[in-house]
Amino acid sequence: MTQNLPRSSRPLRVLAAMSGGVDSAVAAARAVEAGHDVTGVHLALSASPQSFRTGARGCCTIEDSRDARRAADVIGIPFYCWDLADRFREDVVEDFIAEYEAGRTPNPCLRCNEKIKFAALLDKALALGFDAVCTGHYATVVENEDGSRELHRASDMAKDQSYVLGVLDEKQLAHALFPLGDTITTKEEIRAEAEARGLAVAKKPDSHDICFIADGDTQGFLAKRLGKAEGDIVDEATGEKVGTHDGAYGFTIGQRKGLRIGHPAPDGKPRYVLDISPVNNTVTVGPASSLDVEALTAIRPRWCGTAPAGGPARYTAQLRAHGGETEVSAELVDGELKVTFTEPVRGVAPGQAIVLYDGTRVVGSATIATTTRAGAAAAR
Repeated sequence: MTQNLPRSSRPLRVLAAMSGGVDSAVAAARAVEAGHDVTGVHLALSASPQSFRTGARGCCTIEDSRDARRAADVIGIPFYCWDLADRFREDVVEDFIAEYEAGRTPNPCLRCNEKIKFAALLDKALALGFDAVCTGHYATVVENEDGSRELHRASDMAKDQSYVLGVLDEKQLAHALFPLGDTITTKEEIRAEAEARGLAVAKKPDSHDICFIADGDTQGFLAKRLGKAEGDIVDEATGEKVGTHDGAYGFTIGQRKGLRIGHPAPDGKPRYVLDISPVNNTVTVGPASSLDVEALTAIRPRWCGTAPAGGPARYTAQLRAHGGETEVSAELVDGELKVTFTEPVRGVAPGQAIVLYDGTRVVGSATIATTTRAGAAAAR
């Protein structure tokens, strides 16, 4: 098997997605060094960029587009800014709001990779004659002898981002380049490389949080769009009302802080969100032990290559972008992924993605629909 970014005897026409950050700038520069014909593009994802995060926390501001352009000028590649604001609003922002309204916990970065960077952007790139899209993600595409592709974790596990790329299918992987994924370098070394290349973004802070929520206040963002909807917070064991809330959409499974419970539980221990019901606008809380999940069902599976053969198989699974791995048994049944954990896990919420791994290889991902808590019935 070969890594996906050797210095090629057949240069590719590569469209480098440049967010305005250091990772995407270094990735574009490395693609040029590998012998490819590279064009930079910055995605304008907001109809009003000034409403997105300012400073250096986001990846979609006017400032970011200017940083991306300056980096492209230094690298010596053509640069364009493409307006995908309408597509981003429909496929990422509106989906984010709808998922929370339905009591689920979405991952907008994963959705952006699926619907924007490796769908809308890739489709447009291929239509214009480009061979591949290049990004600054830390992951690795491996080409097998038969020409098929696999997605693997980055060589440096500390920076691995394969979880948010687990939605990519084999066709998309065939047109994806991740120049940062197959080298073991610290972020400080990436910044040093950027500085040596004369890139002004070398010292720019990393983006974090959700790019389209300007102040980082997710609950406030949702409240403005969904409105106030007062409801009850009830105790799992007794059914007793222990508090009220202004909108069930403001909570997520496993949440402890911000519950506004008026009095302590009889055992004096903290309470956590166990269930969110948009039907009756109720949030159910209980002890940490009630968060233990032993199995789940996930829908809309997407495979990074060939779908697994029939019957249960052993994998490791990752349940959040910065989470660890856990051992599971998984099986595809009537189009749904049935997963059983070797040991119970906590903080599993419907709407999250579960990504399966076979060693370092990403098998695929699916969206969690229901969970089965230890000693309890399936939760929505």
